[in-house]
Amino acid sequence: MSKIKKRIIVASVILGSFLSLGFADKYFELSKNLDIFATLFKELNTYYVDETQPGQLMKTAIDGMLMSLDPYTNYIPESQIEDFKFMTTGQYGGIGALIHKDSSYVVISEPYEGFPAFKAGLRAGDKVIEIDGQDVREKSTSDISEFLKGQAGTEVKLKILELKSGKEVQKSLVRENIKVDDVPYYGLVDDKIGYIKLISFTQTASKSFIDAFKDLKEQGMEQLIFDLRGNGGGLLIEAVNIVNTFIPKGKLVVETKGKLSEWDQTYLAANAPIDTEIPVVILVDQGSASASEIVAGALQDYDRALLIGSQTFGKGLVQQTRPLSYNAQLKVTVAKYYIPSGRCIQKIDYSNKNEEGEAEKVPDSLIRGFKTLVNKREVFDGKGIKPDLATDRDNLSQVSATLLAKLLIFDYASYYYVNHDNIKSPKEFTLSDEEYADFIAFLKDKDYNYETKSEHLLENLKKTAEKEGYFARIDKEFKNLQLKIEEEKDEDLEHFKDEIKQILENEIISRYYFQNGRIIQSLDDDPDVLEAKDVLKNQTKYNQLLSGTFRESKEGN
Repeated sequence: MSKIKKRIIVASVILGSFLSLGFADKYFELSKNLDIFATLFKELNTYYVDETQPGQLMKTAIDGMLMSLDPYTNYIPESQIEDFKFMTTGQYGGIGALIHKDSSYVVISEPYEGFPAFKAGLRAGDKVIEIDGQDVREKSTSDISEFLKGQAGTEVKLKILELKSGKEVQKSLVRENIKVDDVPYYGLVDDKIGYIKLISFTQTASKSFIDAFKDLKEQGMEQLIFDLRGNGGGLLIEAVNIVNTFIPKGKLVVETKGKLSEWDQTYLAANAPIDTEIPVVILVDQGSASASEIVAGALQDYDRALLIGSQTFGKGLVQQTRPLSYNAQLKVTVAKYYIPSGRCIQKIDYSNKNEEGEAEKVPDSLIRGFKTLVNKREVFDGKGIKPDLATDRDNLSQVSATLLAKLLIFDYASYYYVNHDNIKSPKEFTLSDEEYADFIAFLKDKDYNYETKSEHLLENLKKTAEKEGYFARIDKEFKNLQLKIEEEKDEDLEHFKDEIKQILENEIISRYYFQNGRIIQSLDDDPDVLEAKDVLKNQTKYNQLLSGTFRESKEGN
């Protein structure tokens, strides 16, 4: 045997030994730590001074371990499988109603049209007193939700304090499979401009979208506003199918790359497109994530749609479920996804943590530029997706946010509903000045105290001035400034009247026209929708924005 062959054999044996040792060391560590955990768990449950709940302890331990990785890798016990199925299918067994907690009661926020709660006459503002004979007045919303959910075809008996009549009534409901529509609303917002709102990417998302798209085309739609705001994502394949609506068969939509080669996948447009020419505007915001970002990002990369709104969430990670013992599941991050330009838009780097153990945003120094595939516009990775046209959407005033958080908007809408049998259509309904004055009177004995940013900064100034010894000399001026801010706050209900009226009108409309009514009413005043309509009606501006040549004109003096 030659010396070279001998050396190769010896090297192979040594390398194999190292690999075997590494493999053995890895699984010895796994085995050792599992054994330590098992004995600790047993000793803890046996000897701890108070009674323990082993299931809850175990879930706490598992959740803590998984949270050290990323927020999308989750343990799903058998008891929460129905909630998980709802996330992927949009379907669950129940009565079909949103609920919230108000004081001792759980209150119906909104019944879904056509489902058991709605058919039984439950309406927003009704309070749940008993479920199947059990008093639930001190129960949490999660407890009530568990009671109300169940297999389709089973009965649940409720005692309700009705808002409208003020009486306690018994209701017998038969649970159904509740399917929340991926497309809660679509329609023409102008003679030729269609609008489609997509709120999730469940197993029916692409079909729902395509059905709506085709229907609008039959109604004469020549341009489309596609609303993905607040859509947190869902199934990747549904995003691929929706992108395929607008791009030719065989084109790349998204790629996934993981640690294991089985997660390296390429997703192409598998079908003939429906329309590769119709002008499309996609509305996005901070709540547009994951599958929403695949749709928006892929169509931006192909210069096939114009994005309007604000920067998206920045979730470029892919999850897969793995079965565990006792019907539990592990939802685990297995890959990152890359849209056609080659960019991954993941904003938070969970593989690197700071000294406090917190993951941080991808630093600007590592952000890379890419080019769109047709017009060669510059786009970037690592920060979500930047819209082609950013809109200035003012944050809610502090007074409006407080009125919403303290459910005073909801409560007044309930009061209004009790006193008005019907209202005009969502497009026509407005609150009169007299009715707004009635709302202010309604608030007279309500607590909606709030701290403005100015007050917060002023309090910090006081603390700093006290530390530096200045406060005694500015005490009088400080108190005058405090008083002035307080006086201005008293005028907030008038100062922000238009904003508060719009929120009130939307909530009141939901009492009569439900979710569809909310959407219809909001479209006429929605700044993103108005901007989208303006751009679609100006073909030159639309084309310039897509080509990257648009420059905002400025008036000179």
